[in-house]
Amino acid sequence: MHLLKRKPKALLVLEDGSVYRGVAFAHAGQSMGEVVFNTGMTGYQEILTDPSYKEQIVTMTYPLIGSYGVNPEDMESSRIHLEGFIVKEYQPHPSNWRSTRPLKAFLEEHGKLGVEGIDTRALTRKIRLAGAMKGILSTETDDTKLLLDRVRAYPGLVGRDLIPFVTCESPYLWKGNAPRPIEELEKTKSRLRVVVIDCGVKYNILRNLEKRGCEVVVVPCRATAVEIRAYDPDGVLLSNGPGDPATLPYIVKTVRDLLGRTPIFGICLGHQILGQALGGKTAKLKFGHHGINQPAKNVRRNQVEISSQNHGFTVLPETLGKLVVATHRNLNDGTLEGLVVPELKAFSVQYHPEAAPGPQDAEYLFTEFIELMIREKRSDA
Repeated sequence: MHLLKRKPKALLVLEDGSVYRGVAFAHAGQSMGEVVFNTGMTGYQEILTDPSYKEQIVTMTYPLIGSYGVNPEDMESSRIHLEGFIVKEYQPHPSNWRSTRPLKAFLEEHGKLGVEGIDTRALTRKIRLAGAMKGILSTETDDTKLLLDRVRAYPGLVGRDLIPFVTCESPYLWKGNAPRPIEELEKTKSRLRVVVIDCGVKYNILRNLEKRGCEVVVVPCRATAVEIRAYDPDGVLLSNGPGDPATLPYIVKTVRDLLGRTPIFGICLGHQILGQALGGKTAKLKFGHHGINQPAKNVRRNQVEISSQNHGFTVLPETLGKLVVATHRNLNDGTLEGLVVPELKAFSVQYHPEAAPGPQDAEYLFTEFIELMIREKRSDA
């Protein structure tokens, strides 16, 4: 307790006026975002570097965080994207053979605020009952009224396009488990070529494609259908990403222009984009799905998959056309978790089959994408 007193005091103020007090174990300053909770017991590094968490403050429900440190292999992007990180108790001395540095150093390197000592059970219950809400973390002032005014002026996630903050600046080739210059792309295809529309793609999506023998080209979110077809892809993957999917008409148009021309696989935000391209609408969830233990039922196989999830919006199934077939349902709240349109060679899931972190129950979806591309290629031959 003596050590805790020496750390800077930190306040979390929610938009409803709730105040939670703790101390900063990493960095100092102020940050705002939508406050959500994640139920994963492990995987904090992957969560920190997942671009889908842009402009969110994440609370971990597991009480002890930091025990296995941080390492280069578990990065899901090149940097930390969330705005603040809240834990019950930070473990400053990692013990793991893969660890190269402690969590504190990682957060501070990226200028991100880490806070401990907050009652994360109470905070999680608040969000679970009231829903995700805007919050502000600060070590700069004890003036809760000032902080409340600031957080209420913050626009939040609804109605905002955050993809430009996380997409790549220019096309690149994913090769050898790393980004490579697009100039290294072979002029003639010897393998299946997949173009990934980067809305904030996680590296493990790219790893899963590469390990299955695909040639992976990643393009910015503003890439047009003409630019994508110029790569002569055998398939297109719509990636995960942050923000409100209803603010992405330019990506929805691109996908509409590609539908029926090439196989399409959407993941998370990519699922929401595909849903809109098929005429559907999206809506904000009360508190979203963030964790590595969400049960999703595969209605075609009549099987339950435990899935890794991170999303705050959902596709409304009643807004989709008759061609669309629901393939997966969330067993906690009944929301749509997957769809397929066989006539258009397109399918998607709301959760993360690439895991990182989480179970690997749904990795078969990458294999299904490969098989779809192979069938289509043979039919064109």
